[in-house]
Amino acid sequence: MKYISGILVTLFMALVSFQVSSLSFCKTYQLSPLVICIVLGMLIGNLFHRSIPEGCQSGIRFSQQKLLRLGVILYGFFITFQQIAAVGMSGLFTDVLIITTTFIGGTFIGIRLLGLDKETAMLTAVGSSICGAAAILGTEPVVKSKSHQTAIAVATVVIFGTLGMFIYPFIFHIFNITAETMGIYTGATIHEVAQVVAAGNAMGSDIGATSVIVKLTRVMMLAPFLIILSFYLNRSTPDSADQQAKIVIPWFAILFVVAAGINSAHLLPQTIVNLMTQASVLFLSMAMGALGIETNIGKIRGVGLKPVILAGVLWIWLLTGGYGITIAVQQLIH
Repeated sequence: MKYISGILVTLFMALVSFQVSSLSFCKTYQLSPLVICIVLGMLIGNLFHRSIPEGCQSGIRFSQQKLLRLGVILYGFFITFQQIAAVGMSGLFTDVLIITTTFIGGTFIGIRLLGLDKETAMLTAVGSSICGAAAILGTEPVVKSKSHQTAIAVATVVIFGTLGMFIYPFIFHIFNITAETMGIYTGATIHEVAQVVAAGNAMGSDIGATSVIVKLTRVMMLAPFLIILSFYLNRSTPDSADQQAKIVIPWFAILFVVAAGINSAHLLPQTIVNLMTQASVLFLSMAMGALGIETNIGKIRGVGLKPVILAGVLWIWLLTGGYGITIAVQQLIH
């Protein structure tokens, strides 16, 4: 019972965010309930923090931690293995190379060149590498980041992902890129699924279909990525001088793949699958709202412009290097 009041607070915020996201302005700029809910949470957390009853704190933390994992698991119902197979090896290899180079390069630049803390650098890099806010939320429990670090990373990928949504159609028309190449390039380099849908369909239905499939393949990479990252972080962080940390497997990432497998095998009616995907967005929105409440604007201000600079550098890399990787993979395979 101690969780109920806090969960209801985040549920109310999520429902408000769903309503706001249905407004024409939000639809035009593809502002998802996740993004709206974290902004709403930050407003409440910073302006009315003292008005939140102490009894709500447990439920807010429950939403931020447990519902977050559940939302990531159910996110698997957006994906099928058949969709991944449909784009072939070209889309798959492009995704793998984009994720690897962007995450490793982004983490290095963030920590070594910009002097960011490890958590902020990794979260910003993974948001650019895989699938924006959903990837950041999935990675948060693995890197054990603080609320403000996660909020900063989410804000940066929203900014640059939104820019990409408008710029990619111009790139397509100016440089006269083929539909197949543009579909793979768009899906492999734009941050959020919603942004890929908007940009892809603005260039044509064929590009839209290819870009979404490539993007969902990229989303699928989140599970193996989190498992590899978990092994790496735990092996590189010893408990003591003589004993290394116990390896922690992020089981929610494995269950994410199980959900995708169930969806691929068509074991559930489509109405149930639709319910699962809606529940995923709801739980992730609640987690974002809880995250926003726990985010102190003073901490964000203390970090400064460095995360924005890192996200900007990664965005330029995705625009330029991402296109180069897409072309190189196509030439290699074909």
